[in-house]
Amino acid sequence: MPDNAPSYKRLFAEMKRRRVFRVMAVYGALAFAVIEASDVVLPRMALPDWTVTLVVWLALLGFPVAIALAWAFDVTPGGLERTSDAAPGELTRILSAPASKRWPAGLLALVGVVAMVTGAWYVGRRSTQADASAATTTAVSPDAESDAEGADPAPVSESIAVLPFVNMSSDPEQEYFSDGISEEVLNLLARIPELRVTSRSSAFSFKGQDLEIPEIAGRLRVAHVLEGSVRKSGDQVRITAQLIDARTDTHVWSQTWDRTLDDIFTIQDEIAGDVAEQLKVTLLGTSRSARPIDPQAYALRLQARQLANQFTAESIEQSNDLYRQALEIDPGYARAWAGLAENYTNQAGYGLESLEEYYERARDAAGRALAIDPEFAPAHANLGMIAMWYDLDMAAAARHLSRALELDPTNPEILAAAGDLIGNLGREDEAIEIWQYLIARDPANPSPHGSMSSSLQNLGRFDEARVAERMALSLAPGALGGHYGLGQTLMESGEHEAALAEMEAEVYEPYRLIGLSMVNHALGRSTESDAALRQLIDTYAEGWAYNIAYVFADRAEADSAFAWLETAVEYHDAGLSEIAVNEYYRSISDDPRWLPFLESIDMSPAQLASVEFEVSIPQ
Repeated sequence: MPDNAPSYKRLFAEMKRRRVFRVMAVYGALAFAVIEASDVVLPRMALPDWTVTLVVWLALLGFPVAIALAWAFDVTPGGLERTSDAAPGELTRILSAPASKRWPAGLLALVGVVAMVTGAWYVGRRSTQADASAATTTAVSPDAESDAEGADPAPVSESIAVLPFVNMSSDPEQEYFSDGISEEVLNLLARIPELRVTSRSSAFSFKGQDLEIPEIAGRLRVAHVLEGSVRKSGDQVRITAQLIDARTDTHVWSQTWDRTLDDIFTIQDEIAGDVAEQLKVTLLGTSRSARPIDPQAYALRLQARQLANQFTAESIEQSNDLYRQALEIDPGYARAWAGLAENYTNQAGYGLESLEEYYERARDAAGRALAIDPEFAPAHANLGMIAMWYDLDMAAAARHLSRALELDPTNPEILAAAGDLIGNLGREDEAIEIWQYLIARDPANPSPHGSMSSSLQNLGRFDEARVAERMALSLAPGALGGHYGLGQTLMESGEHEAALAEMEAEVYEPYRLIGLSMVNHALGRSTESDAALRQLIDTYAEGWAYNIAYVFADRAEADSAFAWLETAVEYHDAGLSEIAVNEYYRSISDDPRWLPFLESIDMSPAQLASVEFEVSIPQ
C-alpha cells in the first residue's frame, strides 16, 4: 500500500484482513436473534422485566469486546492465536481488488450492526411504552408498586368519570348532599352497557385536589368528565352540571336547574339523559321509583350513605341512626332498608357487634327491602353475603348473588361479593379475573387490590400478592387490616423482620395481635408470640375464633386449632367461609380430622365443587 494512502483506507484493509467485518456481521445477526427471542421467551417464563433489559445491555456491551478480540486474535486449527502483522504488499492487494470483492464484507457488517441496534431499540421502546401505560394506570399513587393487571392502556371514547359535585351551600355540613347527588348520577350512568363509568371510590379520590381536568381524566383513563355544583337552601336546590371532553379540555354541554327538593329525581334523570345523548349512548331506566320518595327521607339516606363510606365503628352507627330516621318518615323506602342491611352485615362481619344479633338484623332489613322492591339487586347481594358468611350455605349464596348479577351485572359491589364467593369455592383464578376487571374500572379503590392480594397469596404467588397489597395500603393507609395484609405477604416470603414492622403498624388491634403472634413465632420469640395470642383470646374470642384457630394451625398445634374451629362454628364465624383456601391451615390438612370437619360444615372440596355459580365479567 502506498505510504500516502488515507488512514481510513488502511484501517479498512486491516479490518478486512483481520476478519473484523465478518465478526461484526455475525455478532449483529446473532445479537438481534437473541434480543428478539428474550423479549418473547423470558416474560413467558415469569421472569422479571429487567431480565430482558439485561440481555439487551449485555448484547450491546459485548459488541466492542467482540471487535477487539477479532482485531487481536485469529482462530486457527491450533487454537486462539494473536493476529500476525500484515505481510509486505498484503494490504495493497486488498485495496487494489475490485469493488465487488472489497465492499460486501463492510456492507454485511453494517447490516449486522443495524439489525442489532434495531432490535435493542424496538425492545426498549416497547418496555418504555409498557412502563408509561402502567404509570397511567396507577397514577393515583405514583410512588407505590402496582400490578396494574387488567388495565386498559388508553381511554376509550365511551368512558366517563363523575367527579363529586362542589358544595356551594353556605353550610359546609351540606356536603353530603352534593356528594350524594354526584353518586346518584354516577349510578344512573353506570346502567349504560356501552359506557365505561369510573366507580365512585376512584372518581371521589380526587376530591379537594387542585388538579386540571385532563390530568384527572388521564389518571382515570377516561375520555369525558362530568363535574358540577350544588347549592341547597332549605327546600330550594340549584344544580349546575357540565360535561367536558378531557382530550381537548373543552366543554361539550352544561346546564343549570333551579328546583325544589321534590324535583331532585327529575334533575338526576335529566343530567344522566343529557350526558347519554351527548355521548350517543342509550340510558337504561331512570332514578324514579314506582312510588314517590319523601325528600327529607332522601336527604337523610344520602347523609347516612356518606357516613357509612367512612367505615369506622362510630360512623357506621351514626349512619344507622340516620337510616332509621329516614324510615320513620318513609317506612316503604327500599334503599334505606338496604343501606341498613349493609351496615348491619359489616358490623357483624368485622366483629364490631354481636354476630347472631346483627346478621339477623341484616337479614330482616334486606328482606324488608325486597318486599318493597323485589328487583333491588343490592338487597339480593346482601342476602348472599349473609348466606356465605353466617349460614355457611354456599349454594344459597350463589343463588342470591346470581339473581343480583342478573339484575345489575356491572355493579362493582355485587361483583366484589361474587369474587369473594368464587374464591371461597376454590376457584381463585376466576376470582383474580374479577379483581382485574374491578381494578381496571376502579383503580383508586383499595378493596379489589386487597382482594387480589388475598387470592394471589392463597395461590402461593407471594411476590405478586405483596405488590397488590402495597397498592391497597398506599390507597388507604389507615384501612383496617392493611398493614396486617402486607405483613402476611412478607412473612410468607420469609421477610420476617419487615413483616414484624408491618404488624406493629397495624391500627386494628385484633389483626395486630394475630400478626404479632404469628410473626414472633416465626422469629422464635415465643414469649412475645404467646403474650399476643393470650391477649387475642382474652379480648376477642367470640368474634375471632376462626383466626385464633389458624394461629394455632400455623404453629402446627393441631389439637388447639381444631378446638378453636369448633368454637368458630358455634359462633358462626364468617372466616369459616374461606377455610378451604386459607393457606395457614395447610399444616393440619393431612390430619385425619381435617376432611371430616370440612364435610361437617359443607366446605369439603367435593361439596364446594357441586355449587353451581358462574360470573360473566362485563366486556
